[in-house]
Amino acid sequence: MRLLLRFMGFLFAAGTIVFLVGVAAVAGAIWHFSKDLPDYSQLQDYEPAVMTRVHAADGSLLGEYSKERRLYLPIQAIPKPVINAFLAAEDKNFYEHGGIDFTGMARAAVLYAQNYGSNRRPQGASTITQQVAKNFLLTNEVSFNRKIKEALLAMRIERTYTKDKILELYLNEIYLGLSAYGIAAASLVYFDKSVNELTIAEAAYLAALPKAPSSLHPVRNRDRAIERRNYVIDRLAENGWIKQADAVAARKEPLVVTSRSNAAHIFAGEYFAEEVRRDIFERYGEKKLYEGGLSVRTSLDPKLQMMARKAMVAGLVKFDEAQGWRGAPHKIDVSGDWGVKLAEVKSLSDISPWRMAVVLETSDQSARIGFQPGRELGGAISKTRETGLISLDGVRWAKAAAGPTRFKTPTAVTQVLAPGDAVYVDPLLDKDGNKVEGQYRLRQIPEVSGAMVAMDPWTGRVVAMVGGFSFDQSQFNRATQAYRQPGSSFKPIVYSTAMDNGYTPSTVVVDAPIEIDQGQGAGVWRPENYSTGKYYGPTTLRNALIRSLNTVTVRLAQDVGMPLIGEYAKRFGIYDELPNYLSYALGAGETTVMRMVTAYSMFANGGKRVKPTLIDRIQDRYGHTIFKHDQRECRGCDAGDVWKNQPEPSLVDRREQVLDSMTAYQITSMMEGVVQSGTATVLREVGKPIAGKTGTTNDEKDAWFIGFSPDLVVGVYIGYDKPRNLGRGGTGGHLAAPVVKDFMKLALADKPAVPFRVPAGIKLIRVDAKSGMRAGPGDSGRTILEAFKPGTAPPDNYSVIGVADADGRSPGVSPDADRAIFRPGTGGLY
Repeated sequence: MRLLLRFMGFLFAAGTIVFLVGVAAVAGAIWHFSKDLPDYSQLQDYEPAVMTRVHAADGSLLGEYSKERRLYLPIQAIPKPVINAFLAAEDKNFYEHGGIDFTGMARAAVLYAQNYGSNRRPQGASTITQQVAKNFLLTNEVSFNRKIKEALLAMRIERTYTKDKILELYLNEIYLGLSAYGIAAASLVYFDKSVNELTIAEAAYLAALPKAPSSLHPVRNRDRAIERRNYVIDRLAENGWIKQADAVAARKEPLVVTSRSNAAHIFAGEYFAEEVRRDIFERYGEKKLYEGGLSVRTSLDPKLQMMARKAMVAGLVKFDEAQGWRGAPHKIDVSGDWGVKLAEVKSLSDISPWRMAVVLETSDQSARIGFQPGRELGGAISKTRETGLISLDGVRWAKAAAGPTRFKTPTAVTQVLAPGDAVYVDPLLDKDGNKVEGQYRLRQIPEVSGAMVAMDPWTGRVVAMVGGFSFDQSQFNRATQAYRQPGSSFKPIVYSTAMDNGYTPSTVVVDAPIEIDQGQGAGVWRPENYSTGKYYGPTTLRNALIRSLNTVTVRLAQDVGMPLIGEYAKRFGIYDELPNYLSYALGAGETTVMRMVTAYSMFANGGKRVKPTLIDRIQDRYGHTIFKHDQRECRGCDAGDVWKNQPEPSLVDRREQVLDSMTAYQITSMMEGVVQSGTATVLREVGKPIAGKTGTTNDEKDAWFIGFSPDLVVGVYIGYDKPRNLGRGGTGGHLAAPVVKDFMKLALADKPAVPFRVPAGIKLIRVDAKSGMRAGPGDSGRTILEAFKPGTAPPDNYSVIGVADADGRSPGVSPDADRAIFRPGTGGLY
């Protein structure tokens, strides 16, 4: 008995020593691995890389920019069924354990022993807390060292943070494939839904992805993906988190994904979205743009944007088709599976309803075509093959652009198309504008290009912008980046400079040939009117602008002085510096559509400075406003919720007065004349008060029109990217003005016909429309109401003196006409 007791004592002592040694060893190991553990307290200030989202004025999504596609959601915003799906897949005991699941660890250890030496990757037993520790603080190294550190960090994290906080970090950080990080982004990428719209099957699929997102691709590995999804559904039912009947229905649900593009989400908004992206990049830098989680509200009106693109594309295509058919842009072999070959042809993705198709066979009356097949989410070419017909009506426009049959209307489809031609087509329309079933019209990508900008003149908000025919074809934004000569559309700046300095619309200037010695061996410059050889003699400034007379503008610029005109051009923001050459009074300098539209906005709003903007407001990831375009002070807006008979709030506008408001109205009234009886009469079809000015450059290389109603300014230029002649008649009135007309007819269709606002102090006096002199009581000729500032009035009479040649007259004008400019309100010469 004594021997037994002594042996038991020995065993107890040995056990105690082993226990103490084990404790010491564990403590030593913990101390060893704890020495260089990362600082887990940084999780408290965790700011993940979150995508920047750009929205249109109506709140619709315009674009997303990110390196990691992530939207951060607080745990309260994540539905319980979605949370349960991830717990079922990853850690069903999450709310019970203290960071380590010992049961899971034991199971993983047994499997490791069974698979030892098989080169299989060991199965993990990581809890969600351990995954947070690994994803945020450690590496993906497969080793016991990392697992020990992971476990130690998990226990510390559990003592520091709530379960909900840990789960929130996990659900927002986890990578779920297709560049999506976090549950919110993945829900959009895979299903184009917010998380609260996910079905049980969809939530289960997303919950299945953390283990191996690339191996569970919904297209390339569909069977395996469905198997893993159904496993998660079974765990949900097993844990009592869904009903068995719901589980059965969810398992039968097909795995259907909706690919979500990372490009502009509003059709035709690509140029606008890219311009906003560049703006944000310049303001805040790359990191803030792609990781800062900014919320950007832009000025874009999606409806007006669609109208602008429709009008611009129609104008470019109409002009291009008039130049003739240049032939198929691509040729392929149609033997065998033509769809695979056609799928490899690069086609523009943003010109719907145009589609790429290949001609399969032809006859005199039609051509059978096959459409370019789409691609599935995994990149595989769709097996669907769709066909249609191009009838003879669909190619009648396609006159040859060169050769012996140039500009002859085709009488057979075979004259235009041949098998293997890869071309663009869109649905053929009948005379009532309805689609003809199964028939298509031949199209070609225009060589000519251009740009359009539509702006609110009171705020500078750009409501629509078209930077070219196709963003997919060229990302060069011609609205903001293309510097072109504005031609006569610059003349209103010259005339407003004059009227801001004492001239009136009734001031008379002679329209006659003029010669200017440019000095320093540069020769003599002889500016001419567009209609060469036609001159009108003494002409009022109003009529000179309506007819866009070059010689009158040059004489006016001589008298006003180019330095003063240059100062006004700078005020309006058209040019940074304008050289003191008279040719620049005719628009010889280069500027952009955006600058010209901004300048005309100052005519429309009464002369207030306008700063163009595509962005209304920017908020950071916490909802704090960090930029706001509208800087006006609102007095009385903070009155509170209680009505105390206080006055209405008022906006204090401290913007600079660039041009006298009465001058702005005078030039606006004159530009109304351009629309009513001048070079832009096509705008009369709009049926609303419209003012504006056409512009055509030398050799007809650029065609411009800038026009405006009281609350909308629109500018268009059309020209080749490498400037060349547009052909006879390629003027602003024939090419650009119709585009603005088409847009304004749509944009103003539901707007009342509001006249331009007449500022206080303006006097409207009846004058003779031709001479500008005050109309008498018995005048039977054409009279108009002309706008005069206080202290000015129309002349009662005038005389013209001077001789120009041996006969005592200037060519093409009356005997008493020569260079003459008259002081406003007088008949005297100066």
